[in-house]
Amino acid sequence: MNRSATRACLALAAGALVVAACATTDVPSNDTAPAPGAVSASPAVAQKSAGREVAGTRSASAAKATPAAPKGVPGQRSVYYDFDRADIKPEFRPAIEAHARYLRENAAARITIEGNGDERGSREYNLALGQKRAEAVRQMMRLSGAADQQIEAVSFGEEKPKAVGHDEASWAQNRRSDFVYQQGK
Repeated sequence: MNRSATRACLALAAGALVVAACATTDVPSNDTAPAPGAVSASPAVAQKSAGREVAGTRSASAAKATPAAPKGVPGQRSVYYDFDRADIKPEFRPAIEAHARYLRENAAARITIEGNGDERGSREYNLALGQKRAEAVRQMMRLSGAADQQIEAVSFGEEKPKAVGHDEASWAQNRRSDFVYQQGK
């Protein structure tokens, strides 16, 4: 085969893998995120998973102590999404605007928006979706007046789950973007 035919075959194979990775079976019909206040509950709250009690604990990476945010930073630190979506729900817009307002008022402040996904889908797909989610928040903050150089958008895909269960309640907590302020900058 010549090079262009080889490339075309590889592109088709990669596309087929992406489509296959995105296909899900047995997806629960309830794809709503938890209420903004409900997420701040203790991570040790027991959750039902496949008919048995499973302790809803954080992963080792999520359990690490998050540095304290600078004084005056808004309390809402996460934005949640529906399954396979990156659009921002209306209930999270005030929190994003509050963080943008903080950045406008504190020119030296820097923030990283960390996009995340649940465990469903391939690692590559979840990284791309997490990046879209982080970029959506970043764009809204920029439109709300925050300076572009103050905001970084990164994706962790499925690598930093907030909840480790394999049920809709856990997945809903993992489909998120987190606001992380850099200290000393």
